[in-house]
Amino acid sequence: MQSQFHLPLLFFSLVVVSPAFGDENDALFSSSPSQTGYSNSSWEEQPRSDGVYDSPYSVALFSAPNGEDADRLWSQTKSVAWYGVGVAGVIALLPEDISNWDSSSERLMEKWWKNVKDGPVWDRDIWYINYIGHPYFGGVYYQVARKSGYRQWDAFVYSFLMSTFYWEYGLEAFAEAPAIQDLVTTPVLGWVYGEWAFNKEREIIQGGGKVWGSSWVGDTALFFLDPVDSIGRGINNLVGRDVIKAGTGYIGFQDVPMLNGEVDTQFKVNMSYSIGEGETSPALKRRREYTTSSVSNDPIDYSVVGISIGARYLDLDSDWQLENSWASTISLGVYFTPQFSSRLNYSRVETPSTITKADVSYENYSFDFQYYFNSKEKLRPYLNAGIGETLLEKSVDLKTFQINAGAGLHYQFHANWALLADWSHYYSTSTSTNDDLFSGQLVYRFGRGER
Repeated sequence: MQSQFHLPLLFFSLVVVSPAFGDENDALFSSSPSQTGYSNSSWEEQPRSDGVYDSPYSVALFSAPNGEDADRLWSQTKSVAWYGVGVAGVIALLPEDISNWDSSSERLMEKWWKNVKDGPVWDRDIWYINYIGHPYFGGVYYQVARKSGYRQWDAFVYSFLMSTFYWEYGLEAFAEAPAIQDLVTTPVLGWVYGEWAFNKEREIIQGGGKVWGSSWVGDTALFFLDPVDSIGRGINNLVGRDVIKAGTGYIGFQDVPMLNGEVDTQFKVNMSYSIGEGETSPALKRRREYTTSSVSNDPIDYSVVGISIGARYLDLDSDWQLENSWASTISLGVYFTPQFSSRLNYSRVETPSTITKADVSYENYSFDFQYYFNSKEKLRPYLNAGIGETLLEKSVDLKTFQINAGAGLHYQFHANWALLADWSHYYSTSTSTNDDLFSGQLVYRFGRGER
């Protein structure tokens, strides 16, 4: 029991006390990378020809064709990996009724494979873990790429890859099955939060590091906006010198031969720090010189993200033995172009059974795609198709896979606001049920909205 408790704490302590295992030249901002070595950078710092955006959804993460800092991205990816191990350790210490992480004694790889095969499922974690914690760390992933000079779209793709394969199907899958809503909300809302945090951090520093006239509040805000960079910077500011220039470290296992011929497997932790260069260090200079440019002609930014709320009328198949009723509904989507979007939809209601008259929990969630006609007009008919599940009584044993298709009307009355009304027919091949769902929703687009 003791070792299970202390190992996650060791991981967490390691990432908290060190400046994130970063590269030596990582710093806050640079006014000239050629003068200061590589540091945090921004896509907007360099002039770009409009030809860069001819294929706005192309991904540059693996090639860095436009001067992006691929080396920093890789270095920071390793840093985030250790950070995630620490977070996983903390979550493992939480009570199961908060984290919903299974602490059974199954072998780790067997548990991981079972969870991967069983998932993804609709997650039952406490709301603030799913809808605050996950988007927050999605924003952390996002800023890794954004501060390495990549476009917003590339930073979103990076956040999606990390949150999906490193976290949901990686570390977290050792404890629970991947979650449907986490696969979407982490990178999508992480894009919105991450871009806000990226610009807010710059705004605070350009304002002298104060918030509400207080340096303490400013330092606290900067820490939570980017805790990884803030630790090393805070120590340097505390002593007035560039004492900690970089931190590196690793955790591993090593087989050590013994005198009796046996092999002893040792757990090894290593941390090292480079001592800084005093007042002549480029890092101190970088704290005084930073770019203020944030203008870009990039057609793809977080304005493509939209959230909608509304209501749905459920006309259910009689085989469900449930009364037809109204349900609240919410969706989170990405509006790639005026012609094409995708949304994760979720509806829930307590509706009476037609047999017992007792209330039964009904949930429906689906991942859908929309194609819009007359996309230049305010009123746009669209077609909808997708896949999803209906779930009763929050039980995975009572879930039914469904395909759906339908049509609707989208009315864009403001760059940020729209109304939609649609009908979708849901069919299950396993139960041969046919459901018709009619919905009306109010849509909000973040940022500048539709352009």
